[in-house]
Amino acid sequence: MYRAILPEGQVVCERYERDENGVELYDDDDRFVAFVPYASLHALLDEETYESDERSIM
Repeated sequence: MYRAILPEGQVVCERYERDENGVELYDDDDRFVAFVPYASLHALLDEETYESDERSIM
C-alpha cells in the first residue's frame, strides 16, 4: 500500500504509475482512484515507511 501526501490530505492506494505530468493511483482491484499532478504531490510513501517513521512527514 502507498500513501500520496497532498496539501489537502492523503490518498491511499495499492499501486501507482508515473506519468509525464503526475502519478495515477489504483486500488487493490486495479481500479483507477486518482490522478495527482507532481505540483500537488508532496510525497508518495509506502505504508511501512509511513507507519514506522516517528518524524513528521507533514
